[in-house]
Amino acid sequence: MDPMPELSPATLLLVDDEPEILVALADLFEGEFRVLTAPCGADGLALLAREPAVDVIVSDQRMPGMTGDAFLARAREVSGAEALLLSGYADLEAVISAVNNGRIAGYAPKPWEPAALLSMVRNAVERRRLARALDTERALLRGLLESSTDALSFKDVGGRFVRLNAVKASALGRTVAECAGRAEAGLLPPGAGAALLAAERTVMESGRPAEVTEQRSAEGAPPRWVRVNRIPIFDGAGRVTHLATIEHDTTEQRGLEERLHQAEKMQALGTMAGGVAHDFNNLLTAILGSLDLLTHTGLAEPRQQRLVRNAITAAERGSTLTQRLLSFSRKRELQLRASDINQLVREMDDLLLRSLGEGIELRHQLEAELWPALVDPEQLGLALLNLCINSRDAMPEGGAISIITRNLAVGEDMVHDLAAGDYVSVAVADTGSGMPPAVLAQAFEPFFTTKEVGRGTGLGLSMVYGLTRQSGGTATIVSAPGEGTTVELLLPRAQQEVDRTPECRGAAAPLVAPVSVLVVDDDPGVRGVTETFLTNLGHRAVAVADGEAALQMLEKSDDIRVVVTDLAMPRMTGRELAGRAQALRPGLPVLLLTGYADPEVVPEGFPVLRKPFRQADLARCIALLLKPPSA
Repeated sequence: MDPMPELSPATLLLVDDEPEILVALADLFEGEFRVLTAPCGADGLALLAREPAVDVIVSDQRMPGMTGDAFLARAREVSGAEALLLSGYADLEAVISAVNNGRIAGYAPKPWEPAALLSMVRNAVERRRLARALDTERALLRGLLESSTDALSFKDVGGRFVRLNAVKASALGRTVAECAGRAEAGLLPPGAGAALLAAERTVMESGRPAEVTEQRSAEGAPPRWVRVNRIPIFDGAGRVTHLATIEHDTTEQRGLEERLHQAEKMQALGTMAGGVAHDFNNLLTAILGSLDLLTHTGLAEPRQQRLVRNAITAAERGSTLTQRLLSFSRKRELQLRASDINQLVREMDDLLLRSLGEGIELRHQLEAELWPALVDPEQLGLALLNLCINSRDAMPEGGAISIITRNLAVGEDMVHDLAAGDYVSVAVADTGSGMPPAVLAQAFEPFFTTKEVGRGTGLGLSMVYGLTRQSGGTATIVSAPGEGTTVELLLPRAQQEVDRTPECRGAAAPLVAPVSVLVVDDDPGVRGVTETFLTNLGHRAVAVADGEAALQMLEKSDDIRVVVTDLAMPRMTGRELAGRAQALRPGLPVLLLTGYADPEVVPEGFPVLRKPFRQADLARCIALLLKPPSA
């Protein structure tokens, strides 16, 4: 056990008008205590003002100007020191006065017996130290009770409040004074009171602390979650005499944790969606490719042609939806570029209609001559989807959602926190329930949501706001109960024109001489369709299932002029294969096929053809790869 820390010597104040007595007293006490002396009561009071840490005052009774009992009464007003009275006279009235007014702790006659007086002073010092320790404990307890945001209380074995803070009293709908001395169980409904008594009895009988999380409900208010710690307090004999209770409201923390968990689930869903969409794109490539090949076989009947065209249209729509799903599940930095917002809105129609379900009417009010906007189009698409879903949830009985675009010239101080300039406005307006002012004020805050757990993460509107701010614009909300909600995104006008060049796509392709093309894909359906496309285009296609087989083919076949490889393959990715192939054959053209490609994983300088693709798309890419550098 660690030794107790050494205490500094106690401080004594000796007051006597006779110098010889002061010297004798000081000589008695100086070996054990820090001694201060004063020749009269007035000087003693002045010294106390300078030395608040005096532990014991030893004062003579009969002194000119101020008697000892009067001095000790004045000293009591400025000091908590223990007081001892010395007197050479049997002055009973003075002793009584000192007891009543100066609260003396002892009386000694003159001449004193040194051992007795020393023992009396030692006892007084010990009492003073105990009193100080008690004062400290009281101050700590009072500070804890008053400053804590948790509900704190101390109860006796009968469950009656001995101490509690205002937070606890407020939770019971009462003041501290109204609760003091009363049993908490009697202030609760019968069922809750009985459960409380049982929980407290268990802790007191077992002598072990307990922590539980309780759900509490009040009429007209949402349920709250409270973590309750019950701690038994023992006396010197080891008996439980009191119970301390600490109650911490975890409703907000629990809500944040649940929303974070929901956000993690959504992130996992995004990752899963990316993998599913990749596989689905492989299936679509085989389906769309086979249908495309079927159209080149010369279908005789118009009905057959119509059915094949319908199937191709359906497959292409599936491809568009899958690409949009991939865009939303992709993790990457914002890629701001000049974008046609009207075109983006039109392209999202299918996805929005399927996401919103029946009972929702989707309307467009698109300005004809809309300026190009500087934004990441994929992230803006996700923002519009989030906003439309929020609007749908605000209209459980159905309603209308309008997507509105317009050009907007913003002047100074016209929109809060937005510089003057030209902006493209895209707004989502609904005919839903609207938001009360308190909800509207917090709408853009992360994790704030009014939806039940599992229906929302509280991140949608904050992500929308973050997108507009990172793009150089802002977002605003106009809403009122019963009047619907309009969220307007203001995006900076792009100074350059929209780049409408497609990625390796187009119906027309320059004619090129037939060459040998190496096709690498682990999916047999995609591999077969790609090989057939190339054969139909007049090329000689060699197909293998993985990167190792492709490298072996390159080592033994000098006539291969182009490599067409899937990007995502087991063991060796298309990126690795492209690098190793060009190390074997410097300058060898490589075309990457992908159903799910983040910009970060596509090697710079390699053309990309996204799945599913048509024969004409592949023809165009091969032609571009074989185009002479000077052409």
